[in-house]
Amino acid sequence: MASEGLANELLSDLMPTVQEMSRSMQNFGFPDYAIFITMLVSCGAVGVYFGFIKKSSGEDEYLVGGRNMSTFPVSLSLIASFISGISLLGTPTEVYVYGVTYLFVGGGVVLMGIVMTTVYLPVFHDLKLTSTYEYLERRFDKKTRLFGSVLFTIGIITWLPIVIYVPALAFNQVTGINVHVITPFVCIVCIFYTCVGGLKAVVWTDVIQTVVMFGAILLVIVKGTLNLGGMEVVIQRNLESGRLELPDTDWNPLTRHTIWALIFGGFGHWLQTSAVNQNMIQRYLSLPTLVAAKRAVWIFIFGALSLVGACGYAGMLIYATYHECDPLTTKLARAKDQLLPLLVMDILGDYPGLPGLFVAGVFSAALSSLSTGLNSMAAVVIEDFIKPFRKNAFSPKVADLLMKLTVVTLGTLCAGLVFVVERMGTHVLQLSMSLGSITNGPSLGIFTMGILFPWINSMGALIGGASGLGVMAWLSITAQAAISSGHLRFDEKPVSTEGCTYTFPKVENLLLFSPPNAVLNGTDEVIVSEPWALYRLSYLWYTLAGALVSMSVGLLVSIVSFQDTKKLDPLLVAPFVRRYLKARTHNVDEENMHRMISTSQSAEEVPAKH
Repeated sequence: MASEGLANELLSDLMPTVQEMSRSMQNFGFPDYAIFITMLVSCGAVGVYFGFIKKSSGEDEYLVGGRNMSTFPVSLSLIASFISGISLLGTPTEVYVYGVTYLFVGGGVVLMGIVMTTVYLPVFHDLKLTSTYEYLERRFDKKTRLFGSVLFTIGIITWLPIVIYVPALAFNQVTGINVHVITPFVCIVCIFYTCVGGLKAVVWTDVIQTVVMFGAILLVIVKGTLNLGGMEVVIQRNLESGRLELPDTDWNPLTRHTIWALIFGGFGHWLQTSAVNQNMIQRYLSLPTLVAAKRAVWIFIFGALSLVGACGYAGMLIYATYHECDPLTTKLARAKDQLLPLLVMDILGDYPGLPGLFVAGVFSAALSSLSTGLNSMAAVVIEDFIKPFRKNAFSPKVADLLMKLTVVTLGTLCAGLVFVVERMGTHVLQLSMSLGSITNGPSLGIFTMGILFPWINSMGALIGGASGLGVMAWLSITAQAAISSGHLRFDEKPVSTEGCTYTFPKVENLLLFSPPNAVLNGTDEVIVSEPWALYRLSYLWYTLAGALVSMSVGLLVSIVSFQDTKKLDPLLVAPFVRRYLKARTHNVDEENMHRMISTSQSAEEVPAKH
């Protein structure tokens, strides 16, 4: 027994430590840096082309590309904008830690496409808006428009720092360079081409970035699968660990992933992000016809789901590769969202240039989302925060200066907020959806009230939206604080460290990483007191919950202060609601006509009796 322990001790002395292993994998060489810098220079060059050579002529050209852009590049831009580094790194982490059930959100995405193309998109396209929040003024009033714009601003300021943080994590894993060294550098490149080139530069850089993104993720999954001996090995190892499974079918909203939360909760999240969000709608409005915009929606859905599916498979690949030595337990990956970059260096590190291609792909995803947010924010500042309060129009030079100043200011602010994101304590996919719901739910609720409920008035929309904002801010921030402190935890899939070929520090004290409310019982088992049930509500329901709270309050307030639907412009509601209003108005007119005829006949009969 003693000799066996001595042999194990000698063997461990011969093994490299986890720190040595980590340093040996950080072989990001000159070819990798060259590819990465080439991608950044290409994006800058597109900005120079549209900013100086083919210069935008006017505000409409800068913000919506003159409304004559082609469907395919806009569709690729939509994919690139939506699939940020959050999805690229967050989805594999989600699958590795919790299993593949998240991928069933695809059902909600298809449902979103049907509803968006029949209900929301026709309204925005017929009105030919620049900012989606112009709609709120036309449908309700200036106060509601301003409130919607404030929601968008808060959402952008909470979302973009996460977008910037994710690629910096990847770069840190493969090079060892500090997160806060790389983020300002990347932000400067993005601010430059967004500032100079406007929407056309953003769209065409997105095309480059989408190609790089797809290329990077396909390279990883093909090489990784071949290294393991084929797809059968990947599937088998994930089946054995319970990661390859169907979602629960129970109706409990507290269960993290049920089929209902994934389809209907996912539908709510994607609907807000795609159908009423300035980031996405601004691109649809750059297309010349509604038919072209609808076609772009379905190309976007196909491309986005393909990329999410590929990222999900990458998560399965990570587990199949590290099924005997979990890099999160050993701290080979210092953060959950560094798992995919770790795999990349493991399988592609010996091939000069390929790790650089992957990092370029992750940064492409981030840059596209960042540039989209900055360009959309410029539109909102000009159209919603400044123009409505000015009697005289800006000169083109002043408007151009204001838009560029907005881009620079917001980009700098978001780079600084990366310090806050770093301390949030959960993986980025859930974090972005949870924090985003604070404004996403009320925003979806206000637009839905306007488009589907013609009798809801401005007071109902404003009070409803404010109520939804308050409820979701309380729920999301409190739940996120519980996750960060360790009070709220979710069941994770099993991992092992039995096959590790390097040494790492073992955690013996059970309370070392336990939350403050944990205690030991008599058998040395950690017991954690449960947080309030509502905090355990699945994050997938957050956006839909915020929308329902806003609409419920809005309906109640509007019942008290009724609005006459006859005065409503039919273009402000969904096409099928227009038909209902038209039929109702026709019936009312007929009733009024019959009443007038009856009154007239009665008046004629009265003298006859005398």
